[in-house]
Amino acid sequence: MPPIQDHPLRYALTNELHARPSPVIPVPATAVFLALKPAQDAAARDREADRAHLLDLLDRHGAAHPAPEATHHATQAGRHGVKWENHTEFTTWVGFSDRVSDRPFDPAAFDVFPADWLDKAPGVRVTSILFRIEEMPLSGAACDLAALRRKLDDWFVGESLAVAFVLDEAAIVASDFRIDPAGHVRMAIFARPGTGAQRVGRVVQRLCEIEMYRAMSMLGLARARQVSGEMAVLERRLSELQAEMGGGASRADSVLDGLMGVSAKLERLEMASSFRFGATRAYEAIVHDRIGVLRETRFDGRQTLAEFMRRRWDPAMRTVKAAESRLALLSDRAMRAGRLLSTQVEVARSAQSQALLQSMDRRADLQLRLQHTVEGLSVVAISYYAVGLLANVVLPLAEPVGLHKTGVAAILTPLVVGAVWLALRRIRARLH
Repeated sequence: MPPIQDHPLRYALTNELHARPSPVIPVPATAVFLALKPAQDAAARDREADRAHLLDLLDRHGAAHPAPEATHHATQAGRHGVKWENHTEFTTWVGFSDRVSDRPFDPAAFDVFPADWLDKAPGVRVTSILFRIEEMPLSGAACDLAALRRKLDDWFVGESLAVAFVLDEAAIVASDFRIDPAGHVRMAIFARPGTGAQRVGRVVQRLCEIEMYRAMSMLGLARARQVSGEMAVLERRLSELQAEMGGGASRADSVLDGLMGVSAKLERLEMASSFRFGATRAYEAIVHDRIGVLRETRFDGRQTLAEFMRRRWDPAMRTVKAAESRLALLSDRAMRAGRLLSTQVEVARSAQSQALLQSMDRRADLQLRLQHTVEGLSVVAISYYAVGLLANVVLPLAEPVGLHKTGVAAILTPLVVGAVWLALRRIRARLH
């Protein structure tokens, strides 16, 4: 059959299903995770700087480079496997090896990322995790609770420890989500004997995503606290302006200017916060999804990761949502007050315009009366001069019949006045 033309994005969109595969991590193993983010404008950062940082590490180990537009890359760097991912706001690194140190959670495991290379990183650390992956201690076919309790008590702070069976009890995961003296969050995975390296890699990736997106979502809390302080000031100002709204039309103009200023500041706050609040909602959904994928069951009566997040992290997310809702409601309140006051000002101005029109009507009426008066005077003036001119014309003809100048003027005056009056009336009628 003839070839079928593909949609230009068919392969790219299909390959997204297979992007960012989980690392393959054997048991026992040590893994490290690092998330880097520019301090400002992370979404609009120079991604070429991220790629250059990746190539620097690869060149140190003679590893192959990824494709120019790649957003993820996995390779072998010396005796460590390395996985790099480029996300919207941050870049992540996973390094792992099939060795475990005698010292649990030895910071030397991060030597996979050289210190001078980290110093040149195009961003700051959002979070870092140090994993210790061991086989689950067994007593017969069951987990050896006593041995596991000793390790958990030695490695973590009991007050905030979250531990649970995951993936149908294929493994136990544990963490206290605290930053240790070396600057890393500690996480332990105890895999049941026979658990495959790919499955362990998926558990590691899910835990990395939980911690990474949890840390990123907390940026929304910092933004919410900052916005709340600014909103408190604007809310007080808005209440003051609303209390002044009954001050009359002369006062309404200045109050309206104040309301428009508050509305503009609230709009700027919304614009500055919309991306962070939207990202926080997305990160929160991812964290809950990744915890759900682990299919936790309770271990030794301890709190699970889901319970830990509900107690320690969900209140922060509710604070972010409350700040976002408060900002939207406050903006709506300011706009409603502005529209109400604008209507009040328009009504007052309409009343002023009506009064002005009535005053103009009165002035026009006075002007009309004055015009009629002027017209009467005009008739007298025109008639006076017309009578004088006609008398000079008629007098030579009237003297033979015995009429003098006074008599001629007396006869001509009513005739001329009537003619002038009729002429002016006809002219005015034509103009109207």
